[in-house]
Amino acid sequence: MDKLKGELVDIIEWLDDSRSTLAWRFPRYNNEIKNGAELIVREGQEAVFVYRGQLGDRFGPGHYDLSTENLPIMSTLQGWKHGFNSPFRSEVYFINTRPVTDLRWGTANPVTVRDPDFRMVQVRANGLCVVRVEDPAIFLRQVIGTDSSVNVDEISELLRRVITLAFSDMVMETKLGVIDLQGRQVELSSKLRDFVAERVDDEFGLAIDSITMNISLPEEITQAMTRGVARGVEEAGWANNLGDMQRYQQAKAADAMTIAAGNESGGGMGQMMGAGLGLAMGGQMANQLGGAAAPSGPPPLPGAQTFHVAINGQPGGPFQPQQLQQFAQSGQLTADTLVWTNGMASWTRAADVPALAPLFAAPPPLPGTEQPA
Repeated sequence: MDKLKGELVDIIEWLDDSRSTLAWRFPRYNNEIKNGAELIVREGQEAVFVYRGQLGDRFGPGHYDLSTENLPIMSTLQGWKHGFNSPFRSEVYFINTRPVTDLRWGTANPVTVRDPDFRMVQVRANGLCVVRVEDPAIFLRQVIGTDSSVNVDEISELLRRVITLAFSDMVMETKLGVIDLQGRQVELSSKLRDFVAERVDDEFGLAIDSITMNISLPEEITQAMTRGVARGVEEAGWANNLGDMQRYQQAKAADAMTIAAGNESGGGMGQMMGAGLGLAMGGQMANQLGGAAAPSGPPPLPGAQTFHVAINGQPGGPFQPQQLQQFAQSGQLTADTLVWTNGMASWTRAADVPALAPLFAAPPPLPGTEQPA
């Protein structure tokens, strides 16, 4: 029956709607083709004649009546001097020249990147590749062979391996760190396409129209980058509000003092830090921000004597004697603490100031506890 159909009807065409078949061999009994047979090649196709493993005539989209005139290569291969006698033998392959747009790729194993900030980092990449058959002759020899059809799935694994190796070579050549790799993915996608195209063009007859690339980093690196961005935003905000990084550092020190003061397990250090916070912050903010900080209590009465106190090497105040008495009772103001008030030539020990000396005098013994002379 196949032989009978081949003698009566000879229309050679390929109807394909899968969009995933790259090459298909026309089935014909004994590969026999009649003189005057019709060849129909549709858009996005190319027909290639092969005789005993040798590439013959090629036809682009169109409608052809096969004869000696439009089969010059086949005439030479088969030695037709006065035209061919029906039938002649030849394999006919239809090549899909339309681009395949849904080929997904990804790195099976991570690629190690030398990074200036994170040292050695393993990254992965994935994306989409648009591929098409550009040179049917090379594709026939290197990919099709003796197969009756070639599906895109059959070359997917091949292309994935090529793209993975090309991605590794591209990363090594650019010598970019992981942050730059992620920030320049669009630019690097074009570069990766060039790397892949060089390897599949001459070797497999394929063309790479485009490649999209998405680079993924290890979770710990992503978290470190997120923390770095948040810290940078925080520092920029403080720098804008306080004027410069020195004020930012002073504000951070104040935060540390607040935490220490609220730490019940800190013992005397926490209490000292908490009580000294008001003095230190008062002096620092007054000096650094031009005296804009307001005192925590009401202003002293006109004519009342006030004192400045040196806490941790920073002047604070002015404070009224009642406030200094509280500091002395808590142990923050000692006899050796330096103080100054109007009329004094220099900073002086608190115990040497007559107005403050009573704060450090030892209390008299309770009645009945005197020691005998």
